[in-house]
Order: sequence, then structure tokens, then C-alpha cells
Amino acid sequence: MKAVRFVGARFWLLALLLAGWQILAQRRILDPLFFPPPSAVGRTFAALLASGELGDALRATLTRAGLGLLAGAAAGGLVSILLCLSTSLRTAAQPLISAMYSTPRMTLLPMVMLLFGVNEVSRMALVALSVGLVIVIQISDAVRGVSRDYVDLATNYGASRAVVIRKVYLPACLPQIFTALRLSAGRALVMTISIEMLSSNDGIGSMIWSSWQNFATEKLYASVMVAAALGLLSGPVFHFLERRFVPWRSAQA
Repeated sequence: MKAVRFVGARFWLLALLLAGWQILAQRRILDPLFFPPPSAVGRTFAALLASGELGDALRATLTRAGLGLLAGAAAGGLVSILLCLSTSLRTAAQPLISAMYSTPRMTLLPMVMLLFGVNEVSRMALVALSVGLVIVIQISDAVRGVSRDYVDLATNYGASRAVVIRKVYLPACLPQIFTALRLSAGRALVMTISIEMLSSNDGIGSMIWSSWQNFATEKLYASVMVAAALGLLSGPVFHFLERRFVPWRSAQA
């Protein structure tokens, strides 16, 4: 009963919209050619799943997004540590980070392809860059937000620099680190699907683009809904990990 109430509270509006869409499409108030009813989209989804086409596309997209997320998070974390250790480096790097963050990442795709070629490396490099920028900005803000009183207290009791980082900075920054990872997961998916639409023969993005080119509207809607579902599922995964590794934040909420 609790599970039913939970689902109902979160998805009643979506269910209402789908029901209205179904009725309007069946009565031809909406043109089914451009707005196929959800039932037809569902049948197309089932057919794509049964044929294995959807599974292959999902595998390609999740692999690219996952590897890009891991590489970007690792690189972003390393850069964040270096910036936190050196005030002069942080000051010098700030304009570059701000400029890159405000630049649409897709405009960098031709430059990345010039460097790495039209291959998987260039696709994942752009995803990693997008993730790394989010990580650097979020972690830098988290470090600056740590109270100096806690750092001074630990130092006065003889804590070394490594202990201060491990016992003071890391616990204080963990909530924002998980926020950065949650945002980065969404950014990785968006970038991966966008890149696949332009420079890949597989993946959800490629399926969306080929469906549009062939005017296969039911397949197009099914592909877009799969992309939306991936973004919807990424949030709860990181919320679960956050509750697991940062239990004090849940207790404070």
C-alpha cells in the first residue's frame, strides 16, 4: 500500500497527461502521424526491445556515458585537489574554468575530433570534459565553504595536513561531492546522446536521429522516452549512494 501511494504521489500527473494524449490521438484531435498515441509508442518500444535493437543502443549509450563520467570525475577530482592546494594556481585557473564552463560543449566537438579523430575517444573525451568542469566547480565551492574554525581546531590539536583533509574537509564536502556526481551523471547522459546524434552509428542518440530522418515517429517518441527514463533513473541511484555514504545528511533533512 505504501508503494502504491508513493508511485501515485509521484506519477499521477504523468499518468494523466498520457491518458489525455491517448484519448486526443484516438479521436484524431491530435494528428497520430505527428503525435502517435502512447499505446502505439508502447508497442514500438516492446518491438525494439524484443529485436535487441534497443538493448544494443542502451548498451552503447550507457558505456559511453559511464566511461566519460568515471574519467571526468577522476580528472575533475584531481584538478580540484590541485586547485585547493595552491591559491595562486586557483586564481590563475579560474578565468579558464569559467570560460570553458560557459562555452556550449557541442561547439568543441569539431576541435576534439581534430585532436583525437572521429572515434570513441573523442566522444568520451567531450563527455569527460563536461563532467570534469561540473566536478571542479562544485568541489571548489564545497572546499571554500568549509568553516575555518573546524580547520583551526583540528590544527591546534596537532592534526597534520593529511588528517585535516581526511577528517575535516572530506566529510564536510561529501554532500556537495554527491550533488556534483548527480549533476554530472545527468550531464554525461545529455552530452552522450547529443554527440551520438551527430557522430555515431549506434546509441540512443543515433536511434533518435535516424528515426527523425526516416519519419518513424513512433520509434522517435520511444527513443526520446527511453532517454528521459535514463535521466529519471540516474537521480535515485545517486540519492541511494548518498544516503549510504553520507548518512548524517539524511538525518539532518
